[in-house]
Amino acid sequence: QVQLVESGGGLVQPGGSLRLSCAASGNIFSINTMVWYRQAPGKERELVALFFSTSTTKYADSVKGRFTISRDSAKNTVHLQMNSLKPDDTAVYYCVLVGYSSTDSNLRNYWGQGTQVTVSS
Repeated sequence: QVQLVESGGGLVQPGGSLRLSCAASGNIFSINTMVWYRQAPGKERELVALFFSTSTTKYADSVKGRFTISRDSAKNTVHLQMNSLKPDDTAVYYCVLVGYSSTDSNLRNYWGQGTQVTVSS
């Protein structure tokens, strides 16, 4: 089993910053990609940022220049630094590990439980 636990969400004023963290644990054999998604009420799930095993990153246009994804490989942790937050960034943010567990030969997506981010004055 692979477990992901997100933290760092909360209420912040427009223009403020938050740093989300996602700690992966369990029977992790290898990680291909770490991903942050978000879903706002009544909206489809949106891919926010990716951190590839090559250390390449990719961002949604809506967050480019404001959000930064990083990874601490030694701790199997990924972070999402969110600056200049807008009300439209309000959503539940989910962390996803794309990789292999030591007990499963299939490439799988492992999801965290999500953390709420609310941007409001």
